[in-house]
Amino acid sequence: MLIDTHLHLIDQSALHYPWLSGVEALNRDFLYEEYALQARRAGITQALHMEVDVAPSQIQTEIDYVADLSKRNDNLIAGAIAACRPEEDGFAVYLEHQQANPFVKGFRRILHTMPDELSENPLFRENIRRIGGSGLTFDLCVLPRQMDKAIALVDLAPDVTFILDHCGVPDIKGNDFETWRGKITDVSKRSNVIAKISGVVAYADGEWVADTLKPYVHHIIDSFGWDRIVWGSDWPVCTLGGGLATWVAATHALIAGCSESEKAKLFSGNAQRVWGL
Repeated sequence: MLIDTHLHLIDQSALHYPWLSGVEALNRDFLYEEYALQARRAGITQALHMEVDVAPSQIQTEIDYVADLSKRNDNLIAGAIAACRPEEDGFAVYLEHQQANPFVKGFRRILHTMPDELSENPLFRENIRRIGGSGLTFDLCVLPRQMDKAIALVDLAPDVTFILDHCGVPDIKGNDFETWRGKITDVSKRSNVIAKISGVVAYADGEWVADTLKPYVHHIIDSFGWDRIVWGSDWPVCTLGGGLATWVAATHALIAGCSESEKAKLFSGNAQRVWGL
């Protein structure tokens, strides 16, 4: 089994994505049918949809859109990580509403493209703490320079399970391994953080090979251990670095020497446990 914990779908006829106008390579529809064909070929058996930073007024619309897709026969989508705005007064009501929806498995608020001080907002922090005990996770998408702020948030909400997206967004093109490595070692000491091995193919240059990614992926595994890692495709962003099948093949190559039980934890077991899939 291979569970994809980070799938984005883009349907511009149904939803508005303000950021897409600045990313020409992704500024088109990436629909479920296109993903499903590639995913099944790669051995993916289930997927969690990750919010795609739609217009704030369409956050619930995006959840409903993906939920409707999941009801189709033989669909791969098993749940959604929904967008949220913890900096807003309405978050408590929103959280209560989503707790009643078993399709929603967690939340994400994009931070790596936002002002650094957003996560330091008192209301933001209070609302993140509210997630504790809900059974819902919170994905952290931060740059290495923002990791200290992410750690502060993690420490303030020990009852929340945080998912560190994209191996902590290393600057692979810039070859800034040492700065990133220290930040990962620090955040991994927090037992309520799980690392998502995803996204890295888009951070490497176009000539990357498996060995390019090896030190990053192996440091994540060494730091977090096999019980606190999950795998994600980051489709369609992974198309910027070779595509879904290429990333799946690279992942298999990077963990070729590991035991079957270790591989099973990364590919499916941990995701099943964390999100009740």
